[in-house]
Amino acid sequence: MYTALYRSERPETFDELIGQNHIVKILKNQIQAGKTSHAYLFCGTRGTGKTSTARILAKGVNCLAENQNKPCGICENCISIQKGIFMDVIEIDAASNNGVENVRELRESVKYPPSVGRCKVYIIDEVHMLSTGAFNALLKTLEEPPDHVMFILATTESQKLPATILSRCLRLDFHRIPEKDLIGSMAKICREIGVSVEEKALALIAANADGSVRDGLSILDQCTSSGSKIVTRDDVIDILGTAGEEVFIEMTQLVTEYKTAEALVLIDQIMSGGKDVKQFIKDWIFHLRNLMMSKYVKNLDDVINMSCENIERVRQQGIDIPMAFISFGIMELSKTLSEAKWSSQPRTLLELAAIKLSSPAMNQTPEALLSRISALEKGFASSLSLMIGKAEDAAKMPRQDSKEVATMPRQDSKESAKPHFDLTIDNESLWHKIFEDAEAQKGSFNLIRTGTKLVGLDDGVFYLESISGMAKEYAEKNKNDLENLMEKHTGKRLRMDCRLVMDKEKYKDKSAAELAEEAGKKFGMTIEIIE
Repeated sequence: MYTALYRSERPETFDELIGQNHIVKILKNQIQAGKTSHAYLFCGTRGTGKTSTARILAKGVNCLAENQNKPCGICENCISIQKGIFMDVIEIDAASNNGVENVRELRESVKYPPSVGRCKVYIIDEVHMLSTGAFNALLKTLEEPPDHVMFILATTESQKLPATILSRCLRLDFHRIPEKDLIGSMAKICREIGVSVEEKALALIAANADGSVRDGLSILDQCTSSGSKIVTRDDVIDILGTAGEEVFIEMTQLVTEYKTAEALVLIDQIMSGGKDVKQFIKDWIFHLRNLMMSKYVKNLDDVINMSCENIERVRQQGIDIPMAFISFGIMELSKTLSEAKWSSQPRTLLELAAIKLSSPAMNQTPEALLSRISALEKGFASSLSLMIGKAEDAAKMPRQDSKEVATMPRQDSKESAKPHFDLTIDNESLWHKIFEDAEAQKGSFNLIRTGTKLVGLDDGVFYLESISGMAKEYAEKNKNDLENLMEKHTGKRLRMDCRLVMDKEKYKDKSAAELAEEAGKKFGMTIEIIE
């Protein structure tokens, strides 16, 4: 029967352990000096060698070799422990043996001396799974065990252990395995099994292993199980369900250029190819991390595992993309990845994240906010320019002769141009009643209500004033609806006349900052003029 690589390649001596030199040094010195502790606590993430180190330590205290380099790995006791048939090394899974009665059985067996070895070793894996009662039952035995007994507790979640347990053990923290060490170890294994693997493929496996030897060997096992003697980077990509670096470069470029539709189409193409959604999000986060590194690290080869061509592309993209967007993207995608783990529709969450990153209206980066403010300023400037232009055109019109004055009203006479308003009507109340009906028809009518006001009615006309060119334009588009609503409330068919209230004389001597301040007060917002 085939044995998985992470089992067949398990280290059997301290020299075969990778990435845990600080722990190897401590344990080797203790074995040689004969001053091993009665209880150890091995802490660290999955696949970092906690159980393997526990077995090697058990070999070391029971090794029959006469020299100081223990364990030897070839004596009878070492071979028996390796095969799992040594009676004095007892491995307990705390996840399935976590009750008080299990610990009581353990306490009874501790009393008996070792059968064949020098020391009876209890390896309790996932010790944080023990119940509170089981921890309490273990305390006294753990604190003062017989001289012939050693406890090795292993856990991935040390924060769940009671302080009373922590204080009774020698704690050793296992670090994540560096990618360089992991790549070297896998390359050696590949040579032993006769498989040729590209260095880029090994780098990709190591990056996805996230510091876990077991995860890395499991991925390598999948890549070599097809029977092929050559494994390429594309093979690893197919196994992982991820995409190449060029895809993430293109994806990032699309969202930073606010091309939402193109970004969604690209996601559809990638997902149609059978790629895993969560792996895609994870790799996109890693690409943004690479962009972040490009802004601070001069030699990207030291921190990024990819081709020279792609490193250069990452560097160029990192120059163009602001750090604020990179930070926002990493945070947004990390939140999406966390939610996708529990969602039945992870792809929808990915698409929503892409929309947020590529839509200025939803993007919270300073650049997106400045873009929205800039658009507001342009609209304001356009309206102001239009009003000033009309005032200038009016000033340039030739004066009419006396005959024309005699036959038609004078346009420059303020008295004759002023409408004769019906003063018995409360304009504000009437306008309010009209918009109670209007906003029920269209929510967007609120733009007219806040940007205009009713100033009066005369024979056949109702007059509106607006400070915003956008509000005036929208009122003109909805002129027929407003005239119908006015007829409903006044009983008369009146024509709408909407005018901008700014004029050249009023604003010609004011700066852009003063105009922005007045407009901001009018609409209840702050407008900043960017030079």
